[in-house]
Amino acid sequence: MNSLSGVDLNLLVVLEALLAERHVSRAAIRLNKSQPAISHALARLRHLLDDPLLVRRQGGLEPTARAMEITPALTEALDRMRHLLAPAGFDPATERRTFRLAMSDYGAAVILPALLPVMRAQAPQVDLVVSQASREVMVSQVVDGEIDLAFGVFPGLDRSVRSHRLFDERFACLADAASLGGRKTMDLATYLERPHALVDLRPERQSEVDKALAELGHNRRLSLIVPHWGVAPRLIAGTDLVLTVASRILPIQDDRLCVFAPPFEIPAFQFTQIWHRRRDGDPAHQWLRSRLQHLLDG
Repeated sequence: MNSLSGVDLNLLVVLEALLAERHVSRAAIRLNKSQPAISHALARLRHLLDDPLLVRRQGGLEPTARAMEITPALTEALDRMRHLLAPAGFDPATERRTFRLAMSDYGAAVILPALLPVMRAQAPQVDLVVSQASREVMVSQVVDGEIDLAFGVFPGLDRSVRSHRLFDERFACLADAASLGGRKTMDLATYLERPHALVDLRPERQSEVDKALAELGHNRRLSLIVPHWGVAPRLIAGTDLVLTVASRILPIQDDRLCVFAPPFEIPAFQFTQIWHRRRDGDPAHQWLRSRLQHLLDG
């Protein structure tokens, strides 16, 4: 249909809720409407777009290929309309807002302790919902409008995704202090002889540490692979394991452990925040990005 004449644009809000909830009853609750009203709207949408849009599967509704195709454009269009109709500016002291953030537990350990005191003091009515996913999933969530900001290392982003560097991160090593025999460092030969711990959600890929070793013609034995940054440092004391991770996760108070520089060069990496360009003009979004930039830029 080339004309909007006669089209109830509220149907698009219903479609957004249905695609998010994939369930008529939950969409009705979300929009504070009756279930028959949502069912009727879905029927009108199917006629309007000449597609079933959602088909019944076990446990709920599944979007068709056409529905998945239009979801990013629908999200962007509704976000732009909400921004157009929203009051000008953003007063963090009084306005209510929920931000959806995605980050690893490393990101949570670095970001949230700095951010939360600012949020509670300056924006007490603003809520945060934090989730964790792989790098690829976080990017797709940003593109699809499921989250507002994602944090991490994101090479090769689509042009629709904006990014801002928050800080440069380097690597450091952690080992049991007693196992170092009074030394505060480790040479490369000893490093390669030791078993190692790795933090990675996808252990099948080559880590930055192993890439750096491979360029020198070396490899290491990985004796422990865990998906969580937060628990890894606590597993090293009393063992012969070496943990090589982003340095900001390692300032821990434990006399049994020793932090030292890697005995070979590992390139630093940029830790960034990313968002979709549709959020560029959102005053609340701008405010949050600027707070994060101020707190973490360095």
